[in-house]
Amino acid sequence: MAKNKTNETDANVTEFVNKVENEVKRNDSFKLIEILQSLTGFAPKMWGPTIIGFGSYHYKYASGHEGDAPLAAFSPRKDNLVLYFANEFKDRELLLSQLGKHRSSKACVYVKKLSDIDLKIFKTMTVNSMATVKQ
Repeated sequence: MAKNKTNETDANVTEFVNKVENEVKRNDSFKLIEILQSLTGFAPKMWGPTIIGFGSYHYKYASGHEGDAPLAAFSPRKDNLVLYFANEFKDRELLLSQLGKHRSSKACVYVKKLSDIDLKIFKTMTVNSMATVKQ
């Protein structure tokens, strides 16, 4: 069975964020750290080389594949901030429709900058997503 590529590491979160070239994305990353630490109660940890995660949970699929993943996470990528959520959670589609300027896939929401989205909606999405993965 394949090993998980994304695991918690000992890399320094602040050093990673300070290397983000785009100043807005770097400042938004520090703001996301503040928000997610407050919502989760967990300190930020690096997951793989580019994901900043908070807390963790264990999952196991019907296929037998299992592993650990962060309760809440984001990644400051070159083009977007990638916000990670459970694939499904309470009011997902409604909340996405109210979030603001973004694109989304199954478990990721892509935003250019935090000022493009409603942070209250983002916080609700995060709380609902965490409730789903904790079940």
